Amino acid sequence: MAQPAKNENPIRLWGGRFTGEMDPLMNQYNESLSLDRIFYAQDIKGSIAYARANVKTGILTQEEFEKLEEGLKKVLQEWDEGKFQPAPGDEDQLLSVPLYIHTANERRLGEVIGTNVAGKLHTGRSRNDQIATDMRMWLRDELDLIEEHLVDLLKVIAQRAKQDIDYIMPSYTHLQRAQPIRWSHWLLSYAIAFQSDLERLRFTKKNINKLPLGSGAVAGNAFGIDRMQMAKELGFEGLIMNSMSAVGDRDFVVEMLQCASTIGSHLSRWSEDLIIYSTLEFSYVKLADAYTTGSSLMPQKKNSDSLELLRGKSGRIFGAMTGLMMSIKGIPSTYNKDLQESVQPMLDTVKTLRDGLQIAARLLATATVYPDKMRAALSPDMLATDLAEYLVRKGVPFRETHHLAGKMVALAEDENKGMDELTIEQFQGIDKRFGDDVLSVFDYERSVELKDATGGTSRRAVLEQLEALKKTLGG
Repeated sequence: MAQPAKNENPIRLWGGRFTGEMDPLMNQYNESLSLDRIFYAQDIKGSIAYARANVKTGILTQEEFEKLEEGLKKVLQEWDEGKFQPAPGDEDQLLSVPLYIHTANERRLGEVIGTNVAGKLHTGRSRNDQIATDMRMWLRDELDLIEEHLVDLLKVIAQRAKQDIDYIMPSYTHLQRAQPIRWSHWLLSYAIAFQSDLERLRFTKKNINKLPLGSGAVAGNAFGIDRMQMAKELGFEGLIMNSMSAVGDRDFVVEMLQCASTIGSHLSRWSEDLIIYSTLEFSYVKLADAYTTGSSLMPQKKNSDSLELLRGKSGRIFGAMTGLMMSIKGIPSTYNKDLQESVQPMLDTVKTLRDGLQIAARLLATATVYPDKMRAALSPDMLATDLAEYLVRKGVPFRETHHLAGKMVALAEDENKGMDELTIEQFQGIDKRFGDDVLSVFDYERSVELKDATGGTSRRAVLEQLEALKKTLGG
């Protein structure tokens, strides 16, 4: 196989110390442009802010800055319009040049405005503080989008909870039928989880939004650059106050992955419930065709692939988090090349989570709910606790009423009847304190309405939860 021609003048930001060529396999192993090219806009904006600050240090004249800014904006426009042409030294993995977005942008800048001025841009700056800045800028913008998608999912949950508030279904513990609840109450149980995720996400964004730029390679900037000026221009809320920490920290990626893992866990459990509820054995919910697939062999099948993928991809997010934590847990302080391994899990997790939240919202908005199937799954034994509480209201201690209600459950099973089919005499045969009105207990609507304390499943309590959620969403 013919080898590409050697680049006679490869741009190496670190080239003066080295004269020998890099092993092509090592170059491929070292390559990052295929990933960090996504940071092109952040890299250029950071460079403009850095150049502007260096007018004040005297490194650049105002005229030189304006030339740099004009050139960088042209490079940005080329990227935006898909016209940026990578040079062999930027992209070809067989050449003896490590591949970085910084190299590509600076190389093109030199072509646009000349290397005399372009060569001044990197004064006092390192790839170490540059990539850390690029990543933080990119990630905070992506988390803004993820926040929007999470809010959208919460709005869909709230809308369905309000719309479907009269639907009553079984709740489950240990995957066994427990007590009657409103379908809306189940929906809002996940709203609470996603609401907590939203709060964590916002806190994570705040931690990310601190500027590393101006820290140099490790020891700081030697030209007295005004880092706060750059922070304000780039929209950062503050600075990372120690240069060693600034270049060696990837905790902000880990924190994002931890936050994403929690969201993924909630999406997974939510999906598992809906997978179960959409089976023919339950038939509480039917997914729209847009979020299901069929079988290549069995014509009758309608598979909930969207939910299964949401459940499965949560493991991918968890893996990204644990993988990165293992990569960085033992490295010494400041920058080490291991930190390059933070980029891929960050990019993959952001896309996985961003897509998943949108799928979840659309899936729920278009799902069909069958309240008759939910109600048909209710059974009188699910009101055994209500029966115990009936006697509590007559002054009987709960431990005693629990035992008596259990005896009524056993009697109904022996008689092969529903508890509501037993006679008054049979109730009073167990305990005389059961009154003539005892059968009024066996009313599912009554049962859910009795759970009226804050956080319960009564209509009022559900509406109260909806109101609280509305305030969190700011509308």
